[in-house]
Amino acid sequence: MPRNTLHPFRQRALALTVTKLFEPQRPAAAETRQPRAAVCEPRTACMGTLLACLAVAPGLAAAQSAAQPSPSGSGATAPTERTLPEMQIRGGGASDDYAAGVTTIGKVPTPIRDVPQSVTVMNRAVMDAQGASSLTDVLRNVPGITLGAGEGSSIGNNINLRGFSARTDLFLDGARDRGQYYRDIFALDSVEVLKGPSSMLFGRGSTGGVINQVSKVPGLKARNEASATVGTNQSLRVTGDLNRPLSDTSAFRVSMMAQDVHSTRDVMQNKDYGIAPTLRLGIGTPTEVTLSAFLTHNTDMPDYGLPPVNGKPAAVDPHTFYGLTDDRTIQDVAEFSARISHKVGQGLTLRNQTQYSSYSIDARESGPNSVGTLAGVVYTPITPTGGTPTGNTTAVPPGSLFVQIGSHDRKINDTSLYNQTDLIWEFQTGTLKHTLLTGLEIGHDRYRNQNYTRSNMPIVSLTDPAYLATPANSVSTPANLAEASSTTFAPYINDTIELNKQWKAVGGLRYDRFNAGISNSVPSATTPASASQGISFTSVRAGVIYQPTEAQSYYVSYGTSFNPSLETLTVTNGQQALPPEKNRSYETGAKWDLSGGDLSLTAALFQVEKTNARTLVATGVYAPSGNIRVRGAELSAAGRITERWQVFAGYALLDARIVSALDGTQGNVPANTPRNSASLWSTYKLTPEWEVGGGATYMSNRFANNQNVVSAGTYLRVDATAAYHQPKYDIRFNILNLTNRLSYEQLIPSDQGRSVPTIDRTLLGTVTYRF
Repeated sequence: MPRNTLHPFRQRALALTVTKLFEPQRPAAAETRQPRAAVCEPRTACMGTLLACLAVAPGLAAAQSAAQPSPSGSGATAPTERTLPEMQIRGGGASDDYAAGVTTIGKVPTPIRDVPQSVTVMNRAVMDAQGASSLTDVLRNVPGITLGAGEGSSIGNNINLRGFSARTDLFLDGARDRGQYYRDIFALDSVEVLKGPSSMLFGRGSTGGVINQVSKVPGLKARNEASATVGTNQSLRVTGDLNRPLSDTSAFRVSMMAQDVHSTRDVMQNKDYGIAPTLRLGIGTPTEVTLSAFLTHNTDMPDYGLPPVNGKPAAVDPHTFYGLTDDRTIQDVAEFSARISHKVGQGLTLRNQTQYSSYSIDARESGPNSVGTLAGVVYTPITPTGGTPTGNTTAVPPGSLFVQIGSHDRKINDTSLYNQTDLIWEFQTGTLKHTLLTGLEIGHDRYRNQNYTRSNMPIVSLTDPAYLATPANSVSTPANLAEASSTTFAPYINDTIELNKQWKAVGGLRYDRFNAGISNSVPSATTPASASQGISFTSVRAGVIYQPTEAQSYYVSYGTSFNPSLETLTVTNGQQALPPEKNRSYETGAKWDLSGGDLSLTAALFQVEKTNARTLVATGVYAPSGNIRVRGAELSAAGRITERWQVFAGYALLDARIVSALDGTQGNVPANTPRNSASLWSTYKLTPEWEVGGGATYMSNRFANNQNVVSAGTYLRVDATAAYHQPKYDIRFNILNLTNRLSYEQLIPSDQGRSVPTIDRTLLGTVTYRF
């Protein structure tokens, strides 16, 4: 089918209507499509303004403290009783501040200024203003985070944080959320990112940090809200949020979502729905019980992106799809949680949380396994299977290249059961005030992954692939069955000591006993028949905080974490007997709360180092001799500059290096780690009813794999919004990728290093009604 003919899977009539309003910036011919050069650098005017603000922040903070000796609001000091403030449904006078002020990521609700690490909190106000619907949308706001597409043995959200994988470092209300699924935010009140190794708080993993999803909870004020979003890509999304008080001390809340969303990438379509009911009893009494469930069903089309040619994403139409049109990923997620908190008295609180999670995945997926030439029926890949990646370097013109489609089919059943018991004691010894947290976490994970192989997969043109369903003569054959399980036993203790009004000290220890085992039905050179591992590890956390005024906070901190070989309940032969990878972090920084906490500024310098890193010595042979180091700096601003003007911005510099390795990558930059990244989102209320705003996300060049042979170039996306607010309803328009710039958002190391383009310019219209 000619390129200028409307393909059945390229029905973008509504998108074309809106696109005519703008000057198109994408070339028409596939052969001339080249990734555009960056149109900005991180040293933009907006970043200069942010740096200037940070430079003068101490003086401004002192002035604010003098003017307001006892500030209130989100920037106030910790209350005597550190209880989580009651969550309110937005709208009709509820807070729309971008500055969060308080975080729950340290197991105890704590002012961000009292956490001796970098913390970023994206609350509902930021999510709604940006038209966000997924966890991926939210995390674009966090410089230092990069995204990988779900593929291979890791479906779902794949995230890099400060240069290290955070694949297993996702949490839901403080409990590990290890499932391989694509996370929606319809039931979330906020997303918290704690940066730096944090095994003392969260156990195994957390090399670059952790991401905690905070659920909406019922409140005692009856409010209901319904939203509908229509997009120019033939997309529809509806959500509901209903809160009903049942008595003076109990309430019920349910959040709902359904969507049929198309992408500007060919064939891509997601059909999802979910519901999250929560019952909260004993609100405002010494004993509070919260029972919740989170249930979602996804039927999504997997996107394996574009293969590389000559070290860059293939210069083809960026909408091009390499796969089979009857592919799909079906995911069913069920998470149930029971939380009880009891105030014993005398500053003593006992808390227990039990969470059961079940993840079921039925994936029939295919993607571009290799690029090569075709002579008759003989296909020759550019790089032989198992060869060193070269980024498909070739002198063959793109029009003469072909892509071998390969299957990645599997059925996964994954369950987890975790219980955490915490004792929080606020007491005083002499002049020292303590907030002592001690607890025990026990958990059990079970994982089953049945792989399948489809035969007779097609070979298609690189520049004009045929969009085909699975061939009639294709046979699906069961391949390896991997079954694994693990247990966790971990006591921990952490004490935050207020030495006086200016000085605080934080120190903690956690002992983890992690036992895991795995079996493979089809052992090979890369998968052992069976493996088991028992790991004992003690993690530490230490920090000192200096707060000369209630608006200023300066800190230094140190933390550790560990990564056992069987952390993901999968293993490569030769790794099962290795000791865990060890991570340590040093950080110093400052936090300023201006205008009584309306505007928060932060700055930090840090170093994260991974030792004992597993490195390939020979085929099937690994050694714990690698070393990866990331040094960097971060700046951020969140909150109100004026009563009408809000900002949420950040910048991260990551100087990342593979210091030592035996696989030829020594001296390289770790995959998917840009040196510079920045984000800016700002809105301004022209009147109490009318709001306008927008922002940009930027990343400098990234490599798709540790061999540094495939680069994706710079990433830049500009978004805009306009909204009309009334007490009963809101009308909002969001334009995504306003300039229609071609960038590559998600990178995948496998198959030489693939890249997923960002969406074309897209218009979203949202109506929200409160009743």
